[in-house]
Formats: sequence, structure tokens, C-alpha cells
Amino acid sequence: MNIAIWIIQGLAALGFVYSGWLKAFQYEKAKESWIWVKDVSKEFVVFIGLAELFGALGIILPQALNIAPVLTPIAATGLAAVVLFGALYHVSRKEYREIGVNIVFFALTVFVAISRFCSI
Repeated sequence: MNIAIWIIQGLAALGFVYSGWLKAFQYEKAKESWIWVKDVSKEFVVFIGLAELFGALGIILPQALNIAPVLTPIAATGLAAVVLFGALYHVSRKEYREIGVNIVFFALTVFVAISRFCSI
């Protein structure tokens, strides 16, 4: 089971690194990729991107290095919240096609959070 959790952590981290990098450091490309980016401030998009990047680090490094491993499920919980709020934002804008990605990453991060909290 531990291997499955690591695979899911890795997939989630890769997804958040990709989207976080675009939002934090390639704002123009993010504007082309996601329609909602045009409707919020650049600073907020960058903030979300940095939160996703730090969350991606937090979902891997504490557990991998065995340094404060409790931070891994906490990071997963934070990322689940980011994705949940993103989904709610898409619902408020009636962007239902965008919610599928949110649901997948919500499920991944909740699975990691529950699995890692239970193994502490």
C-alpha cells in the first residue's frame, strides 16, 4: 500500500508543479491556458501558483526525508482545499468542464492526506 501512496503523491506533486509553475512564473502562458486567469488579479494567480508549488514540495519532501513527516498530510490537506475552492469558483462561473481536473486532484490529495494521517 505504501508504494501506491507514493505513486499517488508523485502524480499529485507533478500536476501541482506544472500548474503552479505556469501560474507563478509564466503568467502569460497561464492566461492562454485557463480562461479564468484573465478575470482575477495577476498577484492572486501568482499566489495560487506559489501555494501549489510549496504544497507539491510539502506532499513529497517531509515524508521522503523523514523530517517532520506530519507535514505531508497537512500539505495534502492544504492542496485539497486549494482544489476544492477552485472547483467552487468554476461552479460559480458555470465552467463545468473545468471541474473534472479539480475532482481528480481533490481525490488524490484527500487520499494522500487520509493515508498519511493514518500511518503516523
